[in-house]
Amino acid sequence: MNVKLIGFTPNPEKLPAMAAKLTHSKTKPEDLDKTSDEELKAVLKHVLKLGHTSVIEHTYFTFAISDVSRSLTHQLVRHRIASYAQQSQRYVNLNEPNYVTPPTIAKNQSMKKAYDETMQNIWHEYNKLLKLGIPAEDARFVLPNATCTNIIVTMNARSLLNFFELRCCLHAQWEIRKLANKMLKEVKKVAPVIFKNAGPACKSKGFCPENKKNCPWYPKVK
Repeated sequence: MNVKLIGFTPNPEKLPAMAAKLTHSKTKPEDLDKTSDEELKAVLKHVLKLGHTSVIEHTYFTFAISDVSRSLTHQLVRHRIASYAQQSQRYVNLNEPNYVTPPTIAKNQSMKKAYDETMQNIWHEYNKLLKLGIPAEDARFVLPNATCTNIIVTMNARSLLNFFELRCCLHAQWEIRKLANKMLKEVKKVAPVIFKNAGPACKSKGFCPENKKNCPWYPKVK
């Protein structure tokens, strides 16, 4: 899995701070950028502390994500306030086996062997269908959820906070949790104030909304 932040709103924290300041100011919007960085940073911290996160919708982040499974992207695209562009199985040649192996299978030698053999057989049948003249859009029906794919994703900061609450949680599926943590690491580099407390709900909100008392993080929630 590879995750790279390839684009984001210039001045990702200044812009939402200006939007927040506008709501309580007589200053014209075009003049708000004259406000000192220190004042704008204080404004942003204040509105985030109050939970007024609508202003951070003005800030967008775009990620290049590669070598993840179709199983992951099926979950990812359920986050609706986002834009996606995914590698097509209709137009891209997938004749070489390329798939994700779950850790539970990878650590079991006999199961890993059986898993790899199954994948090789699947790709053999996929290529056979193509050679018989079956269109790629139909031959792909035999490919597994484990098939690797690439995707570009754009989300605004508010949607990302929600994404991190759900997908950084220990109860999220392992692959998308790994993705969420990598994405969070990237955005913290450029917007540390917005994402200071980002993460699972037990961190961002201070409680577990699912009340999962068997979670190892649960005792740490106050």
